[in-house]
Amino acid sequence: MALPVDILAESQGIRLFNKWSYEDVEVKDISLTDYIQIRNPVYLPHTAGRFSTKRFRKAQCPVVERLTNSLMMHGRNNGKKLMAVRIVKHAFEIIHLLTDQNPIQVLVDAIINTGPREDSTRIGSAGTVRRQAVDVSPLRRVNQAIALLTIGTRESAFRNVKKGSSNSYAIKKKDELGKYFFAIVINTDDNECDDIKY
Repeated sequence: MALPVDILAESQGIRLFNKWSYEDVEVKDISLTDYIQIRNPVYLPHTAGRFSTKRFRKAQCPVVERLTNSLMMHGRNNGKKLMAVRIVKHAFEIIHLLTDQNPIQVLVDAIINTGPREDSTRIGSAGTVRRQAVDVSPLRRVNQAIALLTIGTRESAFRNVKKGSSNSYAIKKKDELGKYFFAIVINTDDNECDDIKY
């Protein structure tokens, strides 16, 4: 059964919180286009979807809803999604006032800037454990970026992430992961990697 024409026409004008359009939002990193979901617009970041039932299905969850879900942390905030939606709405209004840009685009750019490209993993069993440099998959980059953003938000660093400022919590953590990766690649000690500048 096909949808009526007036409903299809209305779907083109869906705006987040009835304010911000999804149409001009673009993902500038081609590797993350499949994992930052902005193609299916929603009015609210509260779809009640079952995005954790299968592997990789969380990539289909709207990116603003993923941000909202990650705000519901630390025991006392668990399950309070309406409160998290309200916080995101107020934060987006502040971002719009400060930058005069679409807050959805600012969020997408912040996720791209914050996601670490390289990391290290532990190789070996029991006795000898050594670190091995690895690349980070696109989905994990998005997951870690959203987690770092929400942790950094608690430390009031959200506004600096878009500019790539180094005093942002999320950017600091990304650079720290990069230093470990770089130290492993060139076989230096962890003490020497503190002096590395990018």
